[in-house]
Amino acid sequence: MRRLLAHYRLPEVFVKYASGVDSTQPQGYFTWGEDTVCFGSCAGVKLASSLNNGLPDVRSRVRVNADTLYLPFDPDQIIENLLLERYPTNGPKPWSETTLATMYYGLRPLLPTMARQRLQRLYLTGRHKTMFPRWPVDVTVEDTLENCLASLMKAQGLDTLPFIWFWPNGHDSCAMVTHDVENEAGRDFCSSLMDIDDSFEIKSAFQIVPEGRYAVSQAFLSAIRDRGFEINVHDLNHDGRLFQNEKRFMERVVSVNRYGKLFGTAGFRAGVMYRNQQWCHALEFEYDMSVPNVAHLEPQRGGCCTVFPYFIGHLLELPSTTTQDYALFHFLREYSLDLWKRQIAVIHQHHGLISILVHPDYILEKRAREVYLQLLRFLDTLRGKEDVWLTTPASVNDWWRIRSALTLIPDGSGWRIHGAGSERARIAFARLEGDTIRYEIPAPGPTSTSDDTPTATGRGNDESPKGAAKHT
Repeated sequence: MRRLLAHYRLPEVFVKYASGVDSTQPQGYFTWGEDTVCFGSCAGVKLASSLNNGLPDVRSRVRVNADTLYLPFDPDQIIENLLLERYPTNGPKPWSETTLATMYYGLRPLLPTMARQRLQRLYLTGRHKTMFPRWPVDVTVEDTLENCLASLMKAQGLDTLPFIWFWPNGHDSCAMVTHDVENEAGRDFCSSLMDIDDSFEIKSAFQIVPEGRYAVSQAFLSAIRDRGFEINVHDLNHDGRLFQNEKRFMERVVSVNRYGKLFGTAGFRAGVMYRNQQWCHALEFEYDMSVPNVAHLEPQRGGCCTVFPYFIGHLLELPSTTTQDYALFHFLREYSLDLWKRQIAVIHQHHGLISILVHPDYILEKRAREVYLQLLRFLDTLRGKEDVWLTTPASVNDWWRIRSALTLIPDGSGWRIHGAGSERARIAFARLEGDTIRYEIPAPGPTSTSDDTPTATGRGNDESPKGAAKHT
């Protein structure tokens, strides 16, 4: 259960688990409970080849022997199938590799803006009604991880388990604001956009296209960085062909990596959210922001089905967890916060990463800019009233890497967080209530690693933490 250990950072001693499945066996769809859709190998059941067929529920095949949990599938396989989009909803290959995409991007420079938008709406019609991933936010990975944790706790007769809380200083969830600068008009609006963000004391990240779209001077980059904002590389030339095939990607990624060093940045985002996570090893960045949580309104289908950062080898993926402004304004034709608020509520409930993408190019119009101002006011309210950590992608990357190296070790009758950066970390507890996992953080003491932090014990523990309950 590598992915479970990485997500919770809990002591390995609590993971007593075995699987009777060969992960090289044929894969298909099944469910673990009513709503948790899985894709992978599973022993003893007839797997569904598509979501249109009835999906077998494997709950009855989960067994316990002594205190060891036996699953008919490999949880790492089914979680990574979701994170890395290795399930057949995507189709045989990414849309960017199709003949239709080649024709569209060949004609795109000749098409008026209205014509492009009409073609895009036609292509995406009905996408948000797709069964899987779930619209408007998919938390299947979190559901699967909580099922694993609850099953482990039941097998060992535990009602409480310690883990390292997801965000620094006990923040309830996290939010970041990003701006992809696509055209010259957007570039020229960046200074005004920084004024707007600064008026809410929000530092955002600007993703810059290094070639072909507009001139990128050192003075322009310095003007962003000197004000405390962040710069990342956005594609190479944003022509929609970076991921057209592996040969082209490997040729272009040399220049992409060079611009990363030239810009002095650790982050990357592909144009139009095109991606192939199997090729990410060639990106010489620390983090990527190209994978949607649910991609119903993106040209390339799929989605990683999580609202948390996750590692792809050396690269940390910061998934895009809310609908980007272009899709909201031009596909759905909505000029309100309704959809964003629905998505943010789900992400916040699961204590995840609220990732906002608003292009300077698409808020030049007064009506769109007013919606963005409403969004900033709402985020500022969440920061104050809901303890949302509002920060930059680079800070999320730094924290997630620190947290990934921290460990919980026994300390007297309790637990202590060990490792560099532990002073920012907090011990939390997963409490099992029936079949539901409930998170709790003890009330703040002198430090987050106090010797009197209670330990996880069996049922009936009177030393359970007293503090804010965080429910999922």
